[in-house]
Amino acid sequence: MRMERRRRQLRAFRKRRELTTVIDRTKAIAPSDILAFVTLRNERIRLPYFLRYYRNLGIRHFLIVDNGSDDGSAAYLEAQEDVSLWSTGASYKAASFGVDWLNHLLRHYGTGHWTLTVDPDEFFVYPFCDTRPIEALTDWLDTYDIRSFPAMLLDMYPKGPIDAVPYREGQNPFEIAAWFDAGNYTIERNWYFQNLWIQGGPRARMFFSKTPEAAPSLNKIPLVKWERDFVFASSTHMLLPRGLNMVYDEWGGEKASGCLLHAKFLSPLTAKVAEEMKRREHYSGSREYAAYQETLSTEPDLWTKWSEKYINWRQLEILGLMSKGNWA
Repeated sequence: MRMERRRRQLRAFRKRRELTTVIDRTKAIAPSDILAFVTLRNERIRLPYFLRYYRNLGIRHFLIVDNGSDDGSAAYLEAQEDVSLWSTGASYKAASFGVDWLNHLLRHYGTGHWTLTVDPDEFFVYPFCDTRPIEALTDWLDTYDIRSFPAMLLDMYPKGPIDAVPYREGQNPFEIAAWFDAGNYTIERNWYFQNLWIQGGPRARMFFSKTPEAAPSLNKIPLVKWERDFVFASSTHMLLPRGLNMVYDEWGGEKASGCLLHAKFLSPLTAKVAEEMKRREHYSGSREYAAYQETLSTEPDLWTKWSEKYINWRQLEILGLMSKGNWA
C-alpha cells in the first residue's frame, strides 16, 4: 500500500502540468481556515447556492478546478473573492476522474488544514449543523485526534418527473428534491482498503434494478485533516494510508458521521447526461450516465410511498443514516 500511495502521489505531481492558474488567492488563506476542494464542469446554475451554503457552514476558501466549462462557470468563479481557480482542458478520465488534480492541490495547499472535498451537487450535513459551524466539528475531531470524518451520500429526488419543476439559479435544490430513501441500503467491508462500501437508494432500485451490485457507491470521506502524504485513492470513497478509512466502530458501537445530500436529480440532469454520453469521460465507459439516459427517457418518478421527506439532520440520525457518536 505504501507503493500504491507513492504511485498516486507521482501521478498527481505529473498531472499538475495540466492545470493553468486562472486566479490564485491562496495567500489569503489563514492557518486555521477550513478549505473546500472541488472539480467541476458546466455547473454555473448550481454555483450561487453551493457557495452560499458552504460559506454559511464556515468554509473560508474554495480551491476549484474547472474542467473546460463553456457555460460561464469559470468567469463567475473568478469573480468570487474567496475562490482560487485553476482550469484544464485535459481528460477528466485520464486524471483518475479528477482525483489527480485535487490530490496535487490538497498536498500543496491543504496540508495542515481541515479540508472538505465535494462536488457541486453535494451538501455536507453533520450533527448539530443547524446550530454549530463546521469549525465546532473540526475542533471536536482535533480534541480526539480524529483525522477523517465520513458522510454517506444520500440521493435526494423530487416527487414526480425530474424535469417537471425547473431548477432556478440560486435556489435551494431541496425545495424541489426534498425526498430520499430511508432504507434499501447494503453495507460491506472492503478488506483491501479497510473502508465500508455502501450501495442502494433510488439509483440502485431505479437505474440499476437488474444489476444492483453495479450501482454507484455511496460511502465517502469528504472531511480530512490533510497531511502531505495523504491521497484520495478513488474519488472521496477511500484514502491512503488505509487507517483514514476506518471511520466506523469495529466493536458494534457508533462513531460520529454525517451525510452528503446529493442534489443530482434536478432538471439540469437531462442536459448533463446528454453531454457526458458524448464525452465518455466518466467511470467504466460512463456506465452510470448510460443508465440515466435509458431510464430518464421514460420520465420516471423516483418517489414511492416509502419515500421520506427531508426535515433535518436529527431525522437522519433517527433513521440510522448518520450519527453524532459521543459528540454532545
